[in-house]
Amino acid sequence: MSNSTSSVSQKKPEKQRRRSPYVFLPLSWSRGAFLKWLRRTHAWLGLWGATLGILFGVTGILLNHRGTLRINAAKTDRIERELSLPDPKPENIEAFAAWLEVELGLDEKWSRVRSQEPREISWGGKSVTQPERWSLSLSNPKRGYSAEYWVGNAYTTVRQFDRNVFAFLNRLHMASGMGVAWILLADTIAGSLIILALSGILLWTRLHGPRLLAAGLIFGSLTLAIFFVWRAF
Repeated sequence: MSNSTSSVSQKKPEKQRRRSPYVFLPLSWSRGAFLKWLRRTHAWLGLWGATLGILFGVTGILLNHRGTLRINAAKTDRIERELSLPDPKPENIEAFAAWLEVELGLDEKWSRVRSQEPREISWGGKSVTQPERWSLSLSNPKRGYSAEYWVGNAYTTVRQFDRNVFAFLNRLHMASGMGVAWILLADTIAGSLIILALSGILLWTRLHGPRLLAAGLIFGSLTLAIFFVWRAF
């Protein structure tokens, strides 16, 4: 009886399997070159997108509150005026656009030029011919213009939109009226945020809580997002 007891006590305890200190990384990836690269990528991308990330964060809050729970920080002043056409009048929409650029002192070309052909409409129970309509528009983050002219009239209606600094920043957020360079720069910030989110999840360690808590946070936020989108339809 004593021999069997001593043999049991002499059994070596089973070696526990080592686990990675990083919840979402296997043990082989939780050290060495890969972990070093992941940490550096996360840090440098955070530094690259820090300034513009703050800009997009602030303007994102303003844009989210345009309708419900409005924050009246972004404002646009609208000025409408009528300009008399020169004599002789412009013969086509291209000449009209060129004349209006000089008249308004614009340094940019119109971004949108449209011509609507004459058409038959019903007016007071009678069929009448609506004259040709020219419309122009131009927008940059700070200011916008739109012009409308019914061919044959002696004047054109011009609307000017002056934006304050918050409206200006909102237009930067949406890349409205900006060139290709700004759009590509904004794309790099968006890509950086995606990589930061993914690398941040991988670097999320055991010290912050168990895997179940991590999964609960991820799927909980995703479920809330899907729920509110579904309620919007």
